[in-house]
Amino acid sequence: MKGYRIKATILSIFSMGLGQIYNRQIIKGIVFLLVEAWGIFYFSGTLGRALWGIVTLGDEPRRLVKGKWLEGDHSIFILVQSLITLLFFALFIAVYIMNIRDAYKTARNREEGRKPNDFKQSVRYVLDYKFAQSFLSLPALGILFFTIMPIMFMIMLAFTNYSAPNHIPPAKLVDWVGFQTFRDLLSLKTWSHTFFGVLTWTIIWAVLSTLTTYLGGMLVALLINQQGIKFKGLWRTILVIPYAIPQLISLLVMRNMFNGQFGPINQYFSYFGLAGLPWLTDPFWAKVTVIVVNMWVGIPVSMILIMGILTTIPKDMYEAAEMDGASGYQKFRIVTLPMVLFSTAPTLIMLFAGNINNFNAIYLLTSGNPVVGDYQYAGATDLLVTWLYKLTLDQNKYNMASAVGIIIFLIIASFSIYNYRRTKSFKEEDMIQ
Repeated sequence: MKGYRIKATILSIFSMGLGQIYNRQIIKGIVFLLVEAWGIFYFSGTLGRALWGIVTLGDEPRRLVKGKWLEGDHSIFILVQSLITLLFFALFIAVYIMNIRDAYKTARNREEGRKPNDFKQSVRYVLDYKFAQSFLSLPALGILFFTIMPIMFMIMLAFTNYSAPNHIPPAKLVDWVGFQTFRDLLSLKTWSHTFFGVLTWTIIWAVLSTLTTYLGGMLVALLINQQGIKFKGLWRTILVIPYAIPQLISLLVMRNMFNGQFGPINQYFSYFGLAGLPWLTDPFWAKVTVIVVNMWVGIPVSMILIMGILTTIPKDMYEAAEMDGASGYQKFRIVTLPMVLFSTAPTLIMLFAGNINNFNAIYLLTSGNPVVGDYQYAGATDLLVTWLYKLTLDQNKYNMASAVGIIIFLIIASFSIYNYRRTKSFKEEDMIQ
């Protein structure tokens, strides 16, 4: 009886669909055969070039011969095309394996005396029992080619010398250089000084901006939630306006208000006989300014989140604390704060990770300026993400920007995973499961 499984498996390994046809699933077998035919047709003309391209990144640059330009190999186009082809090939292999497993399982059912499903029954089975997986396969493919593939492309660029002025296609080829880009970033004084300076400010910015917005939002939410406060709806509406206005508009307005020459804030200072401050032109004051403005934009978000949590805390807990003689501060420390932290700890981690990549708050307000003389294409308020932007679009240092992007990912991923797994909400969810 085991002959069914052996024959179906061998036939499926030999060619897609033969195992299904052997199992009397003719239409399904024909579908698999058509997939294999498409794969043979497509990969016969592209797979070899993809493997060549991913290894060499091209052999001939564009060159001038007898007064005419002859087009050569564009290393970046070759890398992208090779990556797409190899991803398609990986999907093809996955379908091939699925074809073998399907033939094996169907043959096993035959050995157990169960009749194989025909095509209509197979479709009905997928719709009834595998609908979620089938429906999710389409967005999964989109994520693969529009999210994962660009990330893979960026990672690959970090191991090349793709940068101006000597390695920009099509005039010049791009070569694999291994970890040389990372060594340059961390060891060359011109690059390492900038990198560690920007990294230090990025961490300081992420910590301060997260704490100020979170604690400020908690304070405002607690004040509004106090008994005896009238017009709570009005206060909530007023304080949420900065969040309701598009961040682009808020930041550009703030940029004009803090302008050192004609900004309203310095003009108000002059009315009282005070000297204006270089809000956006001095490194120290520029950093203070971006943190203050980020509080204006970010506190309403934390306020809304924490106010929602405060409404879910049972009043019985406060009444029990009052019966035990707890003061207002003790009720906050024993009841309110643990409940709020329990619910918002994952969100707090997310806010910290988001602030590391808070491109808008920095670039729209200061563009990373003021300039620092001994920094390499970076300013005093640049975060790693805004420095990456400048390296890419302004300086064409694509390999260095990719290396910075990988480091940003490693920092955020390691911090988020480690801290999220230590939160009480995660531990309790894990215990429930």
